[in-house]
Amino acid sequence: MRKVIKTITLFSLPLLVACGGGSKEPVNEAPTTVNLVYPTQNLLCIENGIPFDWSDATDPNRDNISYKIEIAKNRELTNIAKTQTVSTSQVTITLEKGVAYYWRITAIDSKGKQGEPSSVFAFYTKGEGESNIAPFTAELVKPADESAVDGLTVTLEWKGADSNTGDTLTYDVYFGEDATPTILKEEGISTTNVEVSVESGKTYYWKVNTIDNAGAKSIGQVWSFTGN
Repeated sequence: MRKVIKTITLFSLPLLVACGGGSKEPVNEAPTTVNLVYPTQNLLCIENGIPFDWSDATDPNRDNISYKIEIAKNRELTNIAKTQTVSTSQVTITLEKGVAYYWRITAIDSKGKQGEPSSVFAFYTKGEGESNIAPFTAELVKPADESAVDGLTVTLEWKGADSNTGDTLTYDVYFGEDATPTILKEEGISTTNVEVSVESGKTYYWKVNTIDNAGAKSIGQVWSFTGN
């Protein structure tokens, strides 16, 4: 009986090895995130034919890469003015004059896998005879939009910028539980942060309007967070 069992075992092993073989297709990984080169952050462009430039992405699977450029009239990139896919890391695009634009780049491999979008840069195309230009909309620093935060006190922080580099900026801060905040928390402040009191379980909304010393104003987008 022992000899029979051994024989069966020996003949079974090659079958098991054969069934367990085979190679798997490599996992398709996304390309790397690019760095924006030109136009630089908060640049005032004298011409409206803009030579966009960014760093090359790399792909872990060595796939060919294309780039999607998105140019919008708001920082959250929902009001798209121009979108285009190109095979190189440079493209010249003509835009309207006298408009603040915001742009980013996303690398895409030949199988359609998208990388993480780049950061968003702002620039302004100067119009004919303009002497003063409205500031850019405020850029969120913290807390992250739609995030959950701890504590009963939260610091709201943002960045402000103006292509007229000599301008002095002030800010009106709106904060409350309404999705379209109308309660003025601070008015005409020169700092870029404000502390607010919050309650656990409640969602709060806030926005920052940016005003330059000539009175030109940019209306900020609405951000939100929830207290833990």
